[in-house]
Amino acid sequence: MARVKRGNKRLLKRKKILKLSSGFWGTKSNAHRMAKQAVDKALAYAYRDRRQKKRQLRSLWIVRINAAARLHGLSYSRLIAGLKAAGSTLDRKVLADIAVTDPSGFAGLAEMAKSALGSQGTPAPAEG
Repeated sequence: MARVKRGNKRLLKRKKILKLSSGFWGTKSNAHRMAKQAVDKALAYAYRDRRQKKRQLRSLWIVRINAAARLHGLSYSRLIAGLKAAGSTLDRKVLADIAVTDPSGFAGLAEMAKSALGSQGTPAPAEG
């Protein structure tokens, strides 16, 4: 079997890891072994959190919609049910943006949801 000359592959691999770890604190930014562990962990967190970000944003939208809906005498679930009954195709991202930037427009949506719920003949939720 022929001999393989390695060249500077080892140096290039180490440089890549140290470049990714620049900005880390202490030894994790300049010692290859520690930097490799820190970079692997950081990349795993980045992968996980790209998915969690979507969940967290949806949760934030729901909180904002619920707060705005309660100002108009509706709960979040009643508002969504009313909008579905009215045939609205607005998603939660857009509803949350309307709730924050255009309260009068959201009031119109809330009234539309209330009227759609009223026409279904469903009882209003009990207060208490």
